[in-house]
Amino acid sequence: MSEAFRYTNGQVVVADAVWRGAEIVVAGDRIASIRPLDGDAGDAVDLDGGWLMPGFIDTQVNGGGGVLFNDETDIDGIAAITAAHARYGTTALLPTLISDTPDRIALALDAVDAAIAAGVPGVVGVHIEGPWLNVARKGIHDPARFRLLDAEMIALLTRPRRGKVMVTLAPELAQIDDIAQLTAAGVLVSAGHTEVSYDGALAAFDAGLSGITHLFNAMPAMVQRTPGLVGAALDDPRPWCGLIADGVHVAPAVLRIALRARGLDRMMLVTDAMSSVGAEVKDFVLQGRQIRVRDGICSYEDGTLAGSDLDMAAAVANAMGMLGLEPVAAARLAAGNPAAFLGLSAERGTLAAGLRADWVQLTAAMAPVATTIGGHPA
Repeated sequence: MSEAFRYTNGQVVVADAVWRGAEIVVAGDRIASIRPLDGDAGDAVDLDGGWLMPGFIDTQVNGGGGVLFNDETDIDGIAAITAAHARYGTTALLPTLISDTPDRIALALDAVDAAIAAGVPGVVGVHIEGPWLNVARKGIHDPARFRLLDAEMIALLTRPRRGKVMVTLAPELAQIDDIAQLTAAGVLVSAGHTEVSYDGALAAFDAGLSGITHLFNAMPAMVQRTPGLVGAALDDPRPWCGLIADGVHVAPAVLRIALRARGLDRMMLVTDAMSSVGAEVKDFVLQGRQIRVRDGICSYEDGTLAGSDLDMAAAVANAMGMLGLEPVAAARLAAGNPAAFLGLSAERGTLAAGLRADWVQLTAAMAPVATTIGGHPA
């Protein structure tokens, strides 16, 4: 049984091309075929000058819809988070656990397994951000929960799972052999909340570390004689770099410089979203600390940034407006590149036959209109 979706009078982003319209035939949860659609069709959706893009993929989502993953670490919590972000075009994400206890980490891993088994739309794995972090770069993370990576935790993290497992750690506090063991088991290891040196970062890349969690944030700035992790990330083509394009976490000029240094390859947008995204009540409590959300900025009473109030549609719009990217490039940072980082390019990340039927419709001003996950409205 197949169903045809037709769109006209807009821009449809397909791989590295833009069509004025498209007919997408869906069988099950996959795109059976896709072709350009020129002119009007009686049953077509009028994009009215707007956009159709591949569904966005976000590797760092702490919460949404009034729910924090740390607080509601179960199927219902995950479903609420994914539903909130689907409103903004995100069709796949990693619920992200902010530094917590070993028991909560185990619970998070099992909860995501259960959510995937239950068919919760949009969840493709889990991101465990800490607690193997450097206290000097703790950000909003609670240092009382920090610990060193041990054999018991490695065994837990490398256990076979239904989805992807991403781990953020400070490389200088982990053994190189431990990083190699995690990556050999398929865990995506990312550097974050760290003071690792340039040489230490290169050694971690050699061991398989493949990501940089929110580049520029929670790490030393690059200076002329101590390039550090930022310098390593911009100098070495191997790591995938997450960028928070909200105009707050990183100055737009700095993001533009980073993109010029590295190009689009292995750069990807992330939101670092908190429960405030898609929620009527914006303020929230994180591990006993009251977080205020004002003008789209989540912060603790001392001014420390506490994640973001950013959604992926806004991040894409910012990538175009603040960073000057063309829509095809912005879509690549929000869909194609994160899919490749997760090893899911054969499943997601672009509109093509054989891939999942995940896409987002946006206005000409890049405001989300409708999201389709697996061929069904979300």
